[in-house]
Formats: sequence, structure tokens, C-alpha cells
Amino acid sequence: MTVAGKKIRILLVDDHTVVRRGIRMILSAQPDMEVVAEGKNGLEAIEEAGKTKPDVVLMDVNMEGMNGIEGARRIVETLPRCRVLALSMHRDAVYVREMLKAGAKGYLVKDADDDALLDAVRAVARGDAYLSPSVADAVLTDYRRHVTNSMDLLTAREREVLQLIAEGKTNKDIANQLNLSVYTVEAHRGRLMEKLNLHSTGDLVRFAMRNGFIS
Repeated sequence: MTVAGKKIRILLVDDHTVVRRGIRMILSAQPDMEVVAEGKNGLEAIEEAGKTKPDVVLMDVNMEGMNGIEGARRIVETLPRCRVLALSMHRDAVYVREMLKAGAKGYLVKDADDDALLDAVRAVARGDAYLSPSVADAVLTDYRRHVTNSMDLLTAREREVLQLIAEGKTNKDIANQLNLSVYTVEAHRGRLMEKLNLHSTGDLVRFAMRNGFIS
């Protein structure tokens, strides 16, 4: 059950009846989930969402009549408490980007296993984001290409670590100052280099200088 003791109410949208039937069986077998309605395109998704007010709309991206991108956009606009989880065979970053821009909270590839499907539904129902690991690299690359400011790529913690690196602190120093393990600091350093497409500590320091972390 959910925290409130209620089941996660799910609207299932896919233009293939067999796919819907299979997913319904998986979801309905869970004690904390129930499928309250189904649809085969974006228009039916909007109509059913308005009627049933589901917690989660599990929606295919490519459908005839109205695709999942437009369907998600309209549902999120009219029912902001309703969370959309995209379900797609496509790993291309463009599909993920457009679904997220439309307001989807997650993106799950169709060849994911049952556990991943259930994890994704529960995460989105909680209000967390979910992204299939198999599309994460493509999304990060795409985000780098479209982001206007590289700083937007960094979390608050990564910015803290970047400043301390730029100040000449060692991993051990940073770990002590931020109350983290050295391993965690090393992981942050690696992610900074990956996100910013940098290759050395010197590159990180120069980036920090250009962005006002140090003089």
C-alpha cells in the first residue's frame, strides 16, 4: 500500500491491446496498485484521466490519433497532481527530451523487466523521477548539447565539491569538510568531469575560475 494506505491508481495507455493486457496483469498482481482505466491514444488518455483522476498515467509515446507527448502535456496542464510515466520502445534522446518537456516524471523502455516497471510506477507515484538506465547516457549527451549554461548540469553538492577542488583541497580534505566518505568525493569528482566534459583537475579548476567560484 502507499503511505496514505491507498492503492496507486493507474491509467494504462497503449495502442496495442496485447501490450496493455500484459502490463495490466503485472500491475494488478501488486497489492499496492490498481488499473482504473485504459486508453489506446492520447485523446482517450485525456478523457479517461479526466474521469478517473489517476495517480499515474503509464503512457506509450508513439500512438495514432494523438501521441503520448501531446497527451502528457494536456494531462499535466489540467491535472497537475497526475504523474505521467512514459513507456516506449525508443531509446533516442529526442523522445525522452520531448516527454520530459511535456511534463512526464519518468521514462521507461518497453524491454525493461517486471521489477523495473514496478519500481518506475512506485517512484513516479511518490513524486520522484525515473529514467531507464539504458537511456541515461543518451539523455545526458543530449542535455549537454541543448543546455545554455553548463552550470545547470550540476547539483548543489557537485558545486560545493567543485569549489573545494578549485581551492586546492584533496579528496580527504573535502570528505572531512562535507562529512562525506572519500569514495563519495571521488564519485562526485568523476561526475563533474563527465557532466562538464573535462578530463583533469586542472580543467576543473579553470572551469571554476571562469564561472566565478574562485578568483
